[in-house]
Amino acid sequence: MAALPELLKRQAMAYPSRIALRGPEAEFSYQQLMQAVEAVAEQLNVRGIKRAGVCGDNTIAWVLADLACLLAGVVCVPVPVFFSESQTAHLIERAGLDGLLSSEEASGSEPLGQGVWLRPLPAFAAVPPMAHLPPIPKDTAKITFTSGSTGTPKGVCLSVAQMTATTLALKERLSGVELQTHLCILPLATLLENIAGVYLPLLMGATVMVAPLAQLGMTGSSGLNLSQLVAGINQHQPQSLISVPELAMALVSAAEQGQLNSRSLRFMAVGGGRVSAELLARGRAAGLPLYEGYGLSECCSVVALNVPAAECVGSVGKPLSHIEIKVDSDGHILVRGNTHLGYLGDESGQDEWLETGDLGALNPSGFLSVNGRSKNLLITSFGRNISPEWLESELVQSLGICQAVVFGDGERQPMALIIVTDGRSSDELAGALRQLNQRLPDYARLATVYIRRQPLSQSEGYITANGRPVRLHIQTHLPTLLAKAFSLSMSTSLANQSGEFHMAFFDRLQQETAQARAHVSGAPVVKAIGEGCFSLESYTWFLTQAFHHVKHTVPLMMACGAKLPSRMEFVRKALVEYIDEEYGHDEWILNDLDACNADKETIRTGKPDVSIELMVAYLYDQINRGNPAAFFGMVQVLEGTSVELATPLAEQIQKILGLPNQAFSYLYSHGALDQDHFEFFRNLMDGITDPTDQQAIIDSARVVYRLYGDMLHSIPLPVTRKEKQHEVA
Repeated sequence: MAALPELLKRQAMAYPSRIALRGPEAEFSYQQLMQAVEAVAEQLNVRGIKRAGVCGDNTIAWVLADLACLLAGVVCVPVPVFFSESQTAHLIERAGLDGLLSSEEASGSEPLGQGVWLRPLPAFAAVPPMAHLPPIPKDTAKITFTSGSTGTPKGVCLSVAQMTATTLALKERLSGVELQTHLCILPLATLLENIAGVYLPLLMGATVMVAPLAQLGMTGSSGLNLSQLVAGINQHQPQSLISVPELAMALVSAAEQGQLNSRSLRFMAVGGGRVSAELLARGRAAGLPLYEGYGLSECCSVVALNVPAAECVGSVGKPLSHIEIKVDSDGHILVRGNTHLGYLGDESGQDEWLETGDLGALNPSGFLSVNGRSKNLLITSFGRNISPEWLESELVQSLGICQAVVFGDGERQPMALIIVTDGRSSDELAGALRQLNQRLPDYARLATVYIRRQPLSQSEGYITANGRPVRLHIQTHLPTLLAKAFSLSMSTSLANQSGEFHMAFFDRLQQETAQARAHVSGAPVVKAIGEGCFSLESYTWFLTQAFHHVKHTVPLMMACGAKLPSRMEFVRKALVEYIDEEYGHDEWILNDLDACNADKETIRTGKPDVSIELMVAYLYDQINRGNPAAFFGMVQVLEGTSVELATPLAEQIQKILGLPNQAFSYLYSHGALDQDHFEFFRNLMDGITDPTDQQAIIDSARVVYRLYGDMLHSIPLPVTRKEKQHEVA
């Protein structure tokens, strides 16, 4: 079998004038492409380059550099654009690179021609001496690094023969599909795009189109500006695309809304994660020829693929012709025939069958289905196995969200944390979740779904560079993540096996007071403290107001407890604990004022700002004339504000003013103390089920947020230099 370099030369002879590669700045015919690649390959050999990293954006130079390495026998190591500095350093050091090939010139770079530069290694990477480099398997032509579930890149070693076999098998599988243009929308360093988006179209005689990722709305590993991507596709009018599930979901939505012109598309492969049958059906209905495939880096990225002439809904297609697949008795998928040479630094030989780590099944017709990773299996308390990836893909694609993490090992039913950033209400989400639950088997129906508005980030360690959840880290920090989310809980009955989602009252309280809460968090004093614009006068004024409302906390609790009906005895019991905790806190504040050299006795007998006067009077009135449960609206405001702001602001204020710790007993104690109080409060609120009581608390919280926020807005702040200049002008 001829290898890729020879096959590319044959293409240049067969189609010398046909356009092979097109970018914003230039285009190359097949003949020109081979001439350019040969010229760069010669320069690599002249300089004695043995291992080279190919880095940078999607450009013509990237493709030329990659193909030149193939021709020159240089080990090529693609450097993902979304790798962090530490991951890049690990890749460079582990692979023992001689230099980096790039389209961008840098200090010390040497031109290799055709817009390709040989750049020196960055200072943050230190390559060990040759004798200390990890062993590399014989015949290695490419080392592709994957971030994996831990975030530490792992080098998969592939030969030219293996990459050629996969490319030819893909060409055979797509023999009935005429493709003349392919647009690369994934980073070229992604093995799937590298092989199926560059090598395959070239061996099919098609044109590969590349454009900087930013022009196509791509940033980092998972950032997406959909309107830019749609505009790019509409402009280039490709006949084929390769996407991941999240991109496919976005493009389906764009096509449904008439924004994406899909008339030119003949084949759109989706891989890298499970795709729901519903999304595929929606895509087809919107004119997108979506076909799901499956693979892994260890098998040159593609193992199975659905195509127009051979597809099965719910499967990832039949295995390609150059490999064998079997599923063992435990449901593990194993592959034989074209697996990798080994991992960089791993001297152990490869088994005949490669354990993929995935779970699946083969149907009688030979179509493969993939159900998730074996190491991530959840086992319910009823002994049912559930793949979290399966449920996560259903959540992401059914609800149109960006992230989902399913958990609940050992529980009766699975639970999920989902990220919803588009502002949909709890009612809308509950409706979508209810429909999803109706489609799921009973053992996999979600018991509780937690909704978070902020995405999980790589910087916090919750996701890998390619967007996959780091499950162990998430599980460790799950209480913190759930505390910042609101939940929809499901109740089931014999009459309604699919279940109905209900928002817990605490979460409803959080959601329905969000707008009022912004009046507190948006007070000028918060920004001023962050900018160091805060004075002793500001601090003593704030403490004075705190004293005048905190001195009423215990009396308000006692008044509330006396008015509560017998059906709320559990709340009265909680108030006893609250009173014991809160008694004497007003004296703490007076001691803080004393440490600030303020006259605490004058403050004790003084009067508060009108906002605090009204806030306290309102609460007494609600307890006496309205619903005593309204008192807890104040608890929601003050404890929630303490948890969010007290400790960080106290630290900044102390740094600005240089005051002793004795001046911060109130703020420091409440920042830490109210963490536990808030959890206690959450559980207490979830026990309040009467709609009248719930509404009284919501209404009260909104009023208290307004009045307490008015107090914060009234804190006197020092005049900044900029403001003084404005006054003079």
